[in-house]
Amino acid sequence: MASQMNKMEKASRFIWVMLLAFLLASLGSVACQKAGVGEAGEEAAETEEGLMSFEGTVDTVVGKYVFLPEASGFDVFIQGNLNEGTLEDLVGKEVRGEGKISPDFPSILFTETLEVKEDSGVWTNVFTRTEEPVLEDYMDLSARDEYSALPDLSYDKKDMWEQQEKVKVYGRLEKSDEGDKIVVLNDDGDEIGKVLVDSYTDFCRFYLKKLGNFDRFWFYLNVKETVDWSVRRRTREMFHADAVFAGLF
Repeated sequence: MASQMNKMEKASRFIWVMLLAFLLASLGSVACQKAGVGEAGEEAAETEEGLMSFEGTVDTVVGKYVFLPEASGFDVFIQGNLNEGTLEDLVGKEVRGEGKISPDFPSILFTETLEVKEDSGVWTNVFTRTEEPVLEDYMDLSARDEYSALPDLSYDKKDMWEQQEKVKVYGRLEKSDEGDKIVVLNDDGDEIGKVLVDSYTDFCRFYLKKLGNFDRFWFYLNVKETVDWSVRRRTREMFHADAVFAGLF
């Protein structure tokens, strides 16, 4: 099981990295072209600072994270309050703005200004950044490497997870009034146990919402206490955990 999943994960990661490199190169080329031959002044200076324009319809908002399908693979990040309303009010609305990219956070576009298109067709400024961005729960690829998959995981092998602080499991999320659970699956799609989710980071909830067309993910978890054997034997609920990220690899 572990070897097959590792191969699938490595292939997915390679494709993601190549796509990201292509997008960054393409966006850099587009930004340079925008400056124009006779307009080397202001726009060229903005390009050197890493400013990028974006425009599209807001699909998802969780915390400070905003997803626009048209934003070329970036997650838009807004630090601060809107002039009026909340970020959640932007869902379904057409917006445009400018943001900065940082080599420390290659998938994040830090919003500098944001406008919303009114029903009348007029663009209205709703945000201008006045404070430094604070990313408390962002996870890049190197941080995800700290989380290891558990081979031959089973509800009756508690030593496997009790010896770990950071693990990842593959499965689907089940929500209920009693609490959320991750149904952990093997290569054949069979259930091998469950994990009780005590909390989510905004970054994790953002990706679960953003990837709403999918129903199976790699969940990156901080391991907490083990479920008592009398319950574990009956329900196959293995341990409690905090979910810090969810993705396709």
